[in-house]
Amino acid sequence: MLSYRHSFHAGNFADVIKHIVVIEILEHLIKKDSPFDYIDTHAGAGLYNLSSDQASKLQEYTQGIGRLKVEDWPDLSTYFDVLRKYNPSGKLLHYPGSPMIALHLLRRKDRAWLFELHPADAETLVKNTYEDDRIKVMREDGYKGLLSLLPPVSRRGLVLIDPPYEIKTDYDQILNTVIKAHKKFPTGVYAIWYPVVDRKRIEKLEAKFNASGIKKIQRFELAITEDMRGLGMSAAGMVVINPPYKLMESMGLILPKLVQTLGEDVGASFKCDEWVGES
Repeated sequence: MLSYRHSFHAGNFADVIKHIVVIEILEHLIKKDSPFDYIDTHAGAGLYNLSSDQASKLQEYTQGIGRLKVEDWPDLSTYFDVLRKYNPSGKLLHYPGSPMIALHLLRRKDRAWLFELHPADAETLVKNTYEDDRIKVMREDGYKGLLSLLPPVSRRGLVLIDPPYEIKTDYDQILNTVIKAHKKFPTGVYAIWYPVVDRKRIEKLEAKFNASGIKKIQRFELAITEDMRGLGMSAAGMVVINPPYKLMESMGLILPKLVQTLGEDVGASFKCDEWVGES
């Protein structure tokens, strides 16, 4: 299925939590001199016009990035640096997706592999990145493409898995793909985004990860309201395998503040915990 278009949701609260975690991981990776690879299995268009018909229809960014003021978030300076790059006038007109955020942090020696199946989004992604020779855009299945790249030549990297969850089998496909990928590249950092529409699905996903044999798994989740089964996305989170050693500490400070800023009611909350330890 290819009906999902992220342009309708760009800059919403789910993007905020996802991109903060991605930046935290990338900032950790660039501390070492050795190169690394960034692999994005569902890259989208890369950059979104918030005044487009699609973004304007739901205006989800007004309940997401639109609520964050740079002066209130000194600990998110890199995030706002990226936003300024694509909004030089100072007005929030464009929102960068994960590929453009990653490219802002990648060094000359690092590489990015971007997968996108949707024809229109893939074409836009190529246009947004064609001048950068560090990048390769592939119009193919990101799950299969990921496995073909592992282990990367650099032996270091971040894998972002951010599917639309259009069908229920996405949850099992993610788990199966991650297990295979981890066997080929056990030292890589894996960041898996998920929406909370039905809490039971996330609980099942957690149980399956716990039983997978993979170690060092943490979860970071932001809920803007209490769970509302079948009534829309109440929360979104990131599952991180092989997280940077300071990620838990950083997110433990950021998430409570995000709840205060983006929460819609008293049901707003956060989760910052360890699913599986090192042993």
